[in-house]
Amino acid sequence: MSQAEVRASAERALEATRPLAAAPRAVKDAALRAMADSLERHCAEILDANATDVSDQTAAGMSDAMVDRLRLTSGRVSAMADGLRALAVLGDPVGEVVRGSTLANGLEMRQLRVPLGVVAMIYEGRPNVTADAAGICLKSGNAVLLRGSSSALHSNTAIVAALREAVEATGLPADAIQLVVGGRDDVADLLQARGLVDVVIPRGGAALIERVVTESTVPVIETGIGNCHVYVDADADLDMAERIVVNAKTHRPSLCNAAESLLVHAQVAEEFVPRIVKALAAEGVTVHGDEGVRRVSPDVIPATEEDFGAEYLSLDLSAAVVGSLDDAVAHIRRYGTGHTEAIVTRSHEAARRFAAEVDAAAVIVNASTRFTDGGEFGFGAEIGISTQKLHARGPMGLQEMTSTKYVVTGDGQIRS
Repeated sequence: MSQAEVRASAERALEATRPLAAAPRAVKDAALRAMADSLERHCAEILDANATDVSDQTAAGMSDAMVDRLRLTSGRVSAMADGLRALAVLGDPVGEVVRGSTLANGLEMRQLRVPLGVVAMIYEGRPNVTADAAGICLKSGNAVLLRGSSSALHSNTAIVAALREAVEATGLPADAIQLVVGGRDDVADLLQARGLVDVVIPRGGAALIERVVTESTVPVIETGIGNCHVYVDADADLDMAERIVVNAKTHRPSLCNAAESLLVHAQVAEEFVPRIVKALAAEGVTVHGDEGVRRVSPDVIPATEEDFGAEYLSLDLSAAVVGSLDDAVAHIRRYGTGHTEAIVTRSHEAARRFAAEVDAAAVIVNASTRFTDGGEFGFGAEIGISTQKLHARGPMGLQEMTSTKYVVTGDGQIRS
């Protein structure tokens, strides 16, 4: 798309925000249910399009982890549809009163949730994000410009066509959901469309996020990469720890909430490290261990400095033995990305300190890092996981896709 075409799309999206902002919940929910039905009705076409993308990217040498992100199945399409239906059940944040009062001069002041406006979503090869982002934006009254990666072009084109068909059939503007297609220049055009685009949300690898944050003149909600840790404390239930670590690493290793690093307290390292290395090896995981890990489990690969900072997105895991909870927190503060950090412990004090001292969007006690997810948190779906601290942090659902405005009602008051 040329710069003029990108701006024209943004202008149509801006025009669509007016009826969207005023649409009652019943209309938006009907559109979400119609979108879900349309995905299922067009499932065969979507899977055919996705098969083309998967074939093209496999031939081009895309890694297995990235192909897993790209691949759709009938089950994954159904899950996308179910996510839209789940959004329809949730309350509408638009118009919600955040706070309100009657002032001493008789003015009634209310702070209300309102849509952000036009959202540009720039993301890499996960076509399920297309449906999630479209649904969350529509429910929260926002128009969305979807700029997925070229690796998922056929998939995203088919998904967006199905979604737009449903939205238009329910009386809302189809231009509330648009796919922006092109090369690097169209991303730059979106990033510079201040006045037409209200917020940009990047979702993908470090290079994509860095580019958006660095080049955008439009406000950015930054989603971050996930170098997520599991810390096994001296007071951990080791059976529980084994289940959690294996699940956190192997359930969907290509996703940002998969564990990438394991920290084990020295007091339990001799017992726990060999058993967890064996359990992970049975699932195909390669452990990159520090000296403390290699001392009790010599078959692991020596870890480098780069390993401890890596978001592998594969069946690889860095591991280190630490002398204390303080050492674990210090390690996480050095290498973590502010996404999700987990502790396994029976000590309430250790759990309290870990939760208080670790700086992350989500801290999980005695459970897998894989639970940091909008769907798992009951948000219906998520538009991304924010690792920044302003406006939104953690999984972003409907409320995070709103701003606020003040509505002040009087009966003739003037200020003296």
